[in-house]
Amino acid sequence: MIICSVINIESDGQSKNQINVVIDAQFVTHQMKGGIGASWHSMIKDIPLENEKYVFQVRSENPRGSGFAGNPPLSDTEAWKQLCKHAEWLGLDFIRVELSQNMYEPERKVFDWNNDEMMSLYRILDWCEANHADVFLQQMWGHVAWNSFPGVHPLLSSPKSLDDFSDGIATLLKYLTDTRKYTCIRYFCMTNEPPGGPWGYWWSSGNDTGPSLTDAWKKLYETFSQRGIRIPISGPDWTSLPPFVETKIDFDRFIGAYDIHSYDGIYNKGESIVRDWVKWAGSKNKPFFISEFGNMNLGWGTDNPGPKSFKAALSNASDVIVCMNLGVDGFNRWSFTNRGDMDGQWQLVNTYDSQSKTYTKNVTPENEAYYGFAMLSRFQGKYASILSVKTDLNPEGVLITAYKNRDGNMSVLLVNNSNMSVSASISIENDLNNRVFYFYQVTEALINNIAFALNPRKIYNGSLKVKTLELLPESISVLSTLNLGQTDSGIIE
Repeated sequence: MIICSVINIESDGQSKNQINVVIDAQFVTHQMKGGIGASWHSMIKDIPLENEKYVFQVRSENPRGSGFAGNPPLSDTEAWKQLCKHAEWLGLDFIRVELSQNMYEPERKVFDWNNDEMMSLYRILDWCEANHADVFLQQMWGHVAWNSFPGVHPLLSSPKSLDDFSDGIATLLKYLTDTRKYTCIRYFCMTNEPPGGPWGYWWSSGNDTGPSLTDAWKKLYETFSQRGIRIPISGPDWTSLPPFVETKIDFDRFIGAYDIHSYDGIYNKGESIVRDWVKWAGSKNKPFFISEFGNMNLGWGTDNPGPKSFKAALSNASDVIVCMNLGVDGFNRWSFTNRGDMDGQWQLVNTYDSQSKTYTKNVTPENEAYYGFAMLSRFQGKYASILSVKTDLNPEGVLITAYKNRDGNMSVLLVNNSNMSVSASISIENDLNNRVFYFYQVTEALINNIAFALNPRKIYNGSLKVKTLELLPESISVLSTLNLGQTDSGIIE
């Protein structure tokens, strides 16, 4: 531990905080079982709600929100190529791929593998397979009248028959893995944000007595075992930042991974909640994921630009650093594609013009969200090892983590949430090679400069023992042994 009494330095007439950081390149505190990516939706079809037909109705005009129709039309192969290129550039390596049961089983035991929505799913999975990205496959909802409770809208209904529910999912997974030969599907989650956390929406039986979530996990586990499906089930998928309560966990023996969602900000608010979940999952030797995250406090609702702002990028980066240091295994940002006209502008890339209600011919970055998230995803490969980080003091708003990819490349991720610059002196112990380090940084002003490109801003010679970084106010920075220029792809493996 470095002990330093210097708190402030005067530079150009302004006060500047100083922090000394020691990173042990050989001291691994946790190895992630996933990586960093975003939700990529395969749903396309706009089905009329017909709310008047049901007693238990959906609660909004766009209940699926940004969970559908964000990708370019299937016929626009050039736009799809651009979309996939952006996924490659961002280095998305742990992707929550979303579907609904009505896509593949519109009627009981009637399977449709060739409709447009399934074709969209295959394009996403093809990219994941080719680029070695791990898939967290998410069934968002059933949306099938044939297995819904009377009077309950099919979007909301829990399955009336668990036998049919689990058989349909198993048939889908066997088709994807055995027939189409996908090996990228690592986890499966059966429903989105069910009751159990602070709120939940997508699992209701109306006035009838329906199956509990535990009943469904049990049946799905048994069906997977019978059908020879070795993909772990993940749950509970509760939102938002549900506190861990051990008495509510009566399903541990049926799942192979834990996941929750967060839209309230983890930094300074939810660290103890995440710590409890990580501790529990670790005690069961199971991974723990933040399988959907963003910051709802910065905006929610039609055309709200808050989620795509740089303030949202700072919030997301802060949450990821906190969670990586706590031992979280993987993250999925909401979301990669999004029309931006339903429940806020969550998109990393633009595929849709919300004013003209038409798809764009070119897929372009949503700069503040895109480059802010790139600082998290672009340098880190899946299954990265989190390294020991020690500091002499903790300037308010400054967060740091360090990690090592499986090929040995190291990176330090730093966020300065404050409105003052911070001088960070980085020392790396037990590094077996005197390697060159490259410094990258983004701020709102830098990103919005027309000439901006995410190239190294500074290079540190390998013989230099201490690397001194200036963390600009409200900035996200990376110090890395990786030399990634604007034209290079992000790291996935």
